[in-house]
Amino acid sequence: MMAELFSFRGVPQCIRSDNGPEFVSKAIQRWLSQLEIDSLYIEPGAPWENGYAESFNSRFRDDFLAVEVFESLGTARSLTVAWKEDYNGQRPHSSLGYITPAEFASRCAVSNRAAPSFQLHSEIT
Repeated sequence: MMAELFSFRGVPQCIRSDNGPEFVSKAIQRWLSQLEIDSLYIEPGAPWENGYAESFNSRFRDDFLAVEVFESLGTARSLTVAWKEDYNGQRPHSSLGYITPAEFASRCAVSNRAAPSFQLHSEIT
């Protein structure tokens, strides 16, 4: 899945993550190293090191989860998709210079490094 994302959006300079098992995997570390992608770890108990994710989680909880009533799983899914499309495609974000995430991503895709060929996820075990 990360290879698909890199192919679509470009290769990032670094990936910030917590110290969860998916990012301490030796195979993932080797793969990221081959792609020349740095790993930036968030210290345990230090959520302020990843303010963007913390801000998003707060916004999602306050603007969506706290105000919607989900009659069924299907309703929850469709409302979540609609909220995500609005959040990423319609709302300007101050942290992005008051443009939408979709516009920011399209600008970055043009300027990112060329995507190298990727190994399939199944080969990274």
